[in-house]
Amino acid sequence: MTQPSQPDVIFQSTASLPNSLAAPLTAAAVAPLHQTGWIRIIGTDRTRWLNGMVTNSIQQLKPGEGSYSFLLSAQGRIQGDAYIFAAPEAFLLESASQQIPNLIALLDKFIIMDDVELADISSSQSGLLLAGPNALSLLQQIGLTIPDQGALTRTATPWNAAEVAVIHAHSPLTPRFEIWTDPATAEHLQNALQQAGAASIDSQTLEQLRILEGTPLYGIDIRDRELPQETAQDRALHFNKGCYLGQEIVERIRSRGNVHRTFTGFRLEGALPKPGTKLIAEEKEVGELTSITAIPLSGGDAPAQLALGYIRREIAARNIPLTYPGGTAIPASLPFSHP
Repeated sequence: MTQPSQPDVIFQSTASLPNSLAAPLTAAAVAPLHQTGWIRIIGTDRTRWLNGMVTNSIQQLKPGEGSYSFLLSAQGRIQGDAYIFAAPEAFLLESASQQIPNLIALLDKFIIMDDVELADISSSQSGLLLAGPNALSLLQQIGLTIPDQGALTRTATPWNAAEVAVIHAHSPLTPRFEIWTDPATAEHLQNALQQAGAASIDSQTLEQLRILEGTPLYGIDIRDRELPQETAQDRALHFNKGCYLGQEIVERIRSRGNVHRTFTGFRLEGALPKPGTKLIAEEKEVGELTSITAIPLSGGDAPAQLALGYIRREIAARNIPLTYPGGTAIPASLPFSHP
């Protein structure tokens, strides 16, 4: 896809942002992870079996290492997404809480004669997100010293006699860490991080940060009608891992050329639309907005209106005007940049 020609800097200074959003971009912010669940996968056949269920390779993962994957239907449509971490004698699958029952049902259907067991362990896990350039130093400040091993690594470490797992999470815009432990310890950790200087942020700010990062959310930006290559999430795909459910479609798309539409960002001008709004060019429907936010700016500036969604590739390459009822949409590269 030809990259959009318009600049994607949406504000000239972080000083114009609300404090809650400036914190994870310039310092550090903490928030509870209430909408995240976990599945534990055990059994002697777990590696071979799970590798046949997901789009990324998990065969070579060592304990503490992780990868991002889609789970597909036989027709190649995305049925869910997950981060998968290797642990001693198990795999730990992390996904949105609302996905956990469906993922367990989907996975369980394909356990035939395999020595594999699935368990929803979400209730035993309590998590915090710590995001921002100062996140790692704050972890060290409160006594959580972890090796800097890069994204998608999971480190188990003690803290005040409790067991804690720290995940260096996917972070295209600002450093992200997740801290997982028991509920009581999580509360103490949140207090310690706030006392060390981390700002507390709410779900609205987390959503604004997600859109700035350009990270699609399953059920909102990725639905069960999407094909993997349409989402622009190449990090979820591995083309030399062997067979898996839906692989034939993924390989066919790769061998025959690109899909017709792709996931991207948009800057909006005009009325703030609703998710699901269609984009029009040359009197034809050429795209769709899936996630939308308006970020208030200080100094009397109009809010920064941003969206995630899909656009037909040939339209994106031409840079022609895109409209929706009451406004225009300008494609922008992801993640949205900032000073």
